Amino acid sequence: MELKGKLAVVTGATEGIGRAIAFALGRSGAALAICARTASAVDATVAALKEAGIDAIGRPCDVSDADAVADFGRFVAREHGDASLLVNNAGIGHFAPFDQLTLEDWDQTMGVNVRSLYLVTRAFLPGLVRAGGGAIVNIASLAGKNGFDGGTAYCASKHAVLGFSKALMLEVRKRGIRVIAVCPGSVATPFMDKQSLMRPNRERVLQPDDVAQAVLGALRLPDRAMLSELDLRPTNP
Repeated sequence: MELKGKLAVVTGATEGIGRAIAFALGRSGAALAICARTASAVDATVAALKEAGIDAIGRPCDVSDADAVADFGRFVAREHGDASLLVNNAGIGHFAPFDQLTLEDWDQTMGVNVRSLYLVTRAFLPGLVRAGGGAIVNIASLAGKNGFDGGTAYCASKHAVLGFSKALMLEVRKRGIRVIAVCPGSVATPFMDKQSLMRPNRERVLQPDDVAQAVLGALRLPDRAMLSELDLRPTNP
């Protein structure tokens, strides 16, 4: 996929993996439309992208809220037209033994990690079709294939991301749209720092830019080829 001159939408783009992907795409010539929940973080990230010479716009958005996502979609279309690339990156995690996991924790995890896939993809898929094709990248996790102690909600949500991605890929590939599910292992991000049950060595896990470079590599395959699922692990954890 040629990224130069294309519009890429990245959710959860103000820190960690999302921020690294946004900058990697921008440095490869794509224009960026980003969102995250906190307005000040969105404004700061858009300013940083522009300072790096990247064409960027952004707006705060709770990706689990249908009205907020629809509003974000209209904003992007009005300001920049149809996107050719969508990166569903926004995600949260509540980690606790199951008998300590609240219904609110469960619902919030499913809302941000799963419901958002439906809402955001629904908002931008018609534009990808109008643009003549493109790609949807869904940031899943190795937790979408393996369970771990204290991760019932998070693992269930990431298993759902993989199921969504596999089914959608079979539908939209016929319209020139690739769907790529990326499954990183532990990544040194603020998200990892918030986990009380899992604290791997930050010096030996993946860095956000490692995931961003993997995404770029998958996107740069010839248009006739699709890497539909990508596992990314630390070499020597």
